[in-house]
Parts: sequence; structure tokens; C-alpha cells
Amino acid sequence: MVLLVTGALVVVLGLFCGMVLTLGPLGLVPWTPELALWVLFPLLCVLGFVFFAMAGKTAQVRTFTFAVSCLLLLLALASVAGVVLSAASVIDAAGSLMPLWYVLAVAGVLGAVGVAASRPAA
Repeated sequence: MVLLVTGALVVVLGLFCGMVLTLGPLGLVPWTPELALWVLFPLLCVLGFVFFAMAGKTAQVRTFTFAVSCLLLLLALASVAGVVLSAASVIDAAGSLMPLWYVLAVAGVLGAVGVAASRPAA
């Protein structure tokens, strides 16, 4: 039970890192993405999942994987929307768009792999 809760909280922290990396450069939050967030975003998402998977039952892990993967795909969509809106001069980026590209790549890959892996066995 402890590993389930710890894993879920660690994943939430990882998703928070991704959110700051996405919203910070767009000026939508008052926070600045530091280098640590670039490292912690994928690390915490994967580590939290591993903790959860070690203690969870198959159905729990499949549901958790699907939910987290959907959140990661939403984060990737928010990142690409930020890039497109900034490139179209709809919004002015408060900084470099590199964090958005990074979140798009990491969240897109992790989310897509997670959704594909959480499908029920045929």
C-alpha cells in the first residue's frame, strides 16, 4: 500500500514538473523552469510508475497506466498547442520554446507507449 501511494505521488510530482515546463515559457504561470525540472520530469514519471507497478495488482496497474498516459498525452497536446500558438503569434512566449518541444517529445512518447501497453489482452 505504501508503494502504491508513494508511486502515485511521485508521478504527480513528475506531471507537475512537466506542467511547469509547459506553462512557464508561455508566461501562464509565474514560475521559471530550471534545469532540475528537465531531469525530474521523465525521471519522476517513470520512477513513480515503477513504484506503483511493483505493489499494484494487474488491474490497478493497467488502470493507473492508462490514466497517467492520458494525462501525459494531454500535456503533450498542451505543449504542441503552445508551440503552434506562439509560432502563429497568437501568444507571445515569455522565453524559449525548447521546454515545450522537450515536453512534447517526452510526454508524447511516454503517453503513447503507456496507452498502447495498457490495452487489455486480446
